[in-house]
Amino acid sequence: MHSAHETALPPIAQEQPKVRETFCPQRQRRYVLIAAILASSLGFIDGSVVSIAIPAIRADIGATLSEAQWISNAYALMLSALILVGGALGDRVGLRRSFAAGIALFIVASMLCAAAPTSSLLIAARTLQGLGAAIMVPGSLAIIAKAYPKAERGRAIGTWAAASALTTALGPVIGGMVLSAFDESVWRWIFAINLPLGGIALYLLIARVPPDEAAPHRRIDIGGALLAIASLGGIALGLTLLSGEMTIAGFNAPAVLIAGGLVLVVLFVVWEARQAAPMMEIGLFRERSFSGANLATFFLYFALSAVLFYLPMMLIAGWRIDESMVGFVFLPLSASIALLSGPVGKLSDRIGPRVPMAAGGLVVAIAFGGLGWLAGAGIHQFWTGVFLMMVLMGLGMSLVVSPLSIAVMTAIDDKDTGAASGINNAVSRIAGLVAVAALGSVAALRFAAVAGDASIPGFGEVPSGELSAELEALRVAASDRAFAAVAWVASAGSLLAAIISWLTAPGGSNQLPAPAEQAAG
Repeated sequence: MHSAHETALPPIAQEQPKVRETFCPQRQRRYVLIAAILASSLGFIDGSVVSIAIPAIRADIGATLSEAQWISNAYALMLSALILVGGALGDRVGLRRSFAAGIALFIVASMLCAAAPTSSLLIAARTLQGLGAAIMVPGSLAIIAKAYPKAERGRAIGTWAAASALTTALGPVIGGMVLSAFDESVWRWIFAINLPLGGIALYLLIARVPPDEAAPHRRIDIGGALLAIASLGGIALGLTLLSGEMTIAGFNAPAVLIAGGLVLVVLFVVWEARQAAPMMEIGLFRERSFSGANLATFFLYFALSAVLFYLPMMLIAGWRIDESMVGFVFLPLSASIALLSGPVGKLSDRIGPRVPMAAGGLVVAIAFGGLGWLAGAGIHQFWTGVFLMMVLMGLGMSLVVSPLSIAVMTAIDDKDTGAASGINNAVSRIAGLVAVAALGSVAALRFAAVAGDASIPGFGEVPSGELSAELEALRVAASDRAFAAVAWVASAGSLLAAIISWLTAPGGSNQLPAPAEQAAG
């Protein structure tokens, strides 16, 4: 997927015309880079700002907590299940074509999200948006790698990464300010802004970038994609419904859905193992350090996704903090990763990824435990409490991100690095999908246990009118306890990631397997 069409120069280069190194002439490569940055910004901003906008969305269209979960999870389901297929599609039809198609679909779905009058239609539009993202996200970096020759590729990717980090950092802050300045309906503009940004990217790709070479014989694993959607969807839906009493043919509905999803996971593994061109190379998991790195990824990103989704609900709906302030809780994560990932990566090259990964997971666990303690104790301190814990979390994540990539990439043979990277990306997104589904039920059950039979808005729901002092105090206490339960589970998940990292990650530079050793293993 990240191949570059390069041609060796003839022996007497000065007497022959220079052969183009990639499909894209030098003067047009900047358009590829701009389009990739804009497209990445769409995905990054959408993921973070929507979490801040959830209370406003719920107030405007009357969405329940489970519907709010699926406003997030409908997008995450399609993205996590199809991101590997999206990468293969780019190879088959050409990266420029598939990348442009993904952006176009993302834009159309964004406009449907902006116009959605009900939560059901918003969830449907988010599903379509996730499908577009599954094609767009892997194409963003791949088209840069294919458009730039090796000598220039590092600088281009660095520019793309820096711009992406900047938009990731500023998106929630700006989005929070906009949400705070206007009424609840302004959330629609979060989706509508994708039209001009995506439109510029589409224009540059279609009008300024030549088509690249396609590989029409590359197979697309449709069966694997359908099994992934069905299995992950069943598990996520079952986890979402855990707090209810629904039944299917007389059986407990959540149990039926979760069990059915797990059966489909087994079928997915069997299917992938028998495919000549699978969307997920199951054989890579035979390597202990690769499996360990992905297991650590799952638990760490499970914890991170849960906190980043449910923390804004407690702060905005529970503590009545303006969205403009809440947007800042996302800042330490992107800022720390942008500033520290390079130095930590160099450290990991020298001492191995085990210590940074385990230490980072432990720091994140402490930060999430601190959030759980603050909420459980009813200490409503934003800057000296919540924000400080999020700074600690950002520092912990910056210790993990680069070493985790190193652990994944050094665990397998060089020829499998693209597949390994794609699998690790998918695992992190699946973790987020499961976290939002499962911990919503945890929050709802804990909220109900504290609230009892009192007639108050549910967790993450902004009251439509004034409550008595007694009911307001009960609502806030129930909200605090609900998020505390989420934070403590997230802390446990981060601690588990740290333990797995310590047990499975390479412990020193001299322990990193060489490609020949990997192949032999």
